[in-house]
Amino acid sequence: MLQSSWLLPVLVVLGMLGAFVVVWAVRRRLHTGPGAAATAAPVPRDRLRRGLAAAGRRLMEQVDAALGRAPAGLEAVLSDLEEALVSADVGVRTAKVLLDRVRQRVGRAGGAAEVRQALREEMVALLDAPPPPAPAARPWVVLVTGVNGVGKTTTIGKLGARHAEAGQRVLFVAGDTFRAAAVDQLAIWAERSGAALVRQAPGADPSAVVFDGMKAAVARAIDVVFVDTAGRLHTRSNLMAELGKVRRVIAREAPGAPHETLLVLDATTGQNAIAQARSFLEAADVTGIVLTKLDGTARGGIVLAVRHELGIPIHYVGVGESVDDLRPFIASEFVDALFAVDTAESARVA
Repeated sequence: MLQSSWLLPVLVVLGMLGAFVVVWAVRRRLHTGPGAAATAAPVPRDRLRRGLAAAGRRLMEQVDAALGRAPAGLEAVLSDLEEALVSADVGVRTAKVLLDRVRQRVGRAGGAAEVRQALREEMVALLDAPPPPAPAARPWVVLVTGVNGVGKTTTIGKLGARHAEAGQRVLFVAGDTFRAAAVDQLAIWAERSGAALVRQAPGADPSAVVFDGMKAAVARAIDVVFVDTAGRLHTRSNLMAELGKVRRVIAREAPGAPHETLLVLDATTGQNAIAQARSFLEAADVTGIVLTKLDGTARGGIVLAVRHELGIPIHYVGVGESVDDLRPFIASEFVDALFAVDTAESARVA
């Protein structure tokens, strides 16, 4: 009897402690689980700054060194600055345009601080462009092109995942039939994001796959279609013929489409990216650029060169592996991230 008199209170206390632990664990799960990721994640500017740490360091080390080497006068500063910008993959023509604008802004009496601020503002002005259009038709068709290895299929997967998270029905069309790996990779992204996939056997005619994809998009009331294309640059004439055929098939099945044509470029290839791009500009009516791998060995100046040399707006930049690291391009945000990089801190990151 005595034993039962103390056992009951102990069991009650243990039960209360257990309930407390369960509640604590559930609340902790809610705050740290996938659903809380958006709340706990860094703000976009911080993510962009971290992704651009290496590229920003390379560019700003060159700029700061030029501004600090030549106290003799504005022309000496600008001469060193031009050399620094060219070394950072800005390119000769783009560097000259930027510095001519800086010279006009600061006059002959401008010091290093004025030159730096003017350079920052002129970079924003050069990069500024309207954002990509919001889908205004169903299906909204996005044709994605670029050479093999630039991250084209991954870009499609990430963009598709963003649209799917927004509640839109997404379809991937595996038009790069010459690389079985590209089709398999797109299938993985479709499974991850919940997108539908249209594919055929390796080596199939890309335009036939696109035809099936467009029929499926209309039949299933798909909101956004992403069409992958082969990235072969064997000859310009073959490239132009193939892309032209694909575009005609899309337009026939969805009048007014493709609504966007994105060209994916690898930022780590520097000025070679611009040379590659010119071939695609001849073959397709490119509406926007996606610049990938800016978190790697790329020099930050390539973004300026691509925008100025090609005359095409940059719509997205890739600064990491996750879906959120493919960021919509905003000129002021991008330049702020470059100029905000602490060169000593980013050297440790790189």
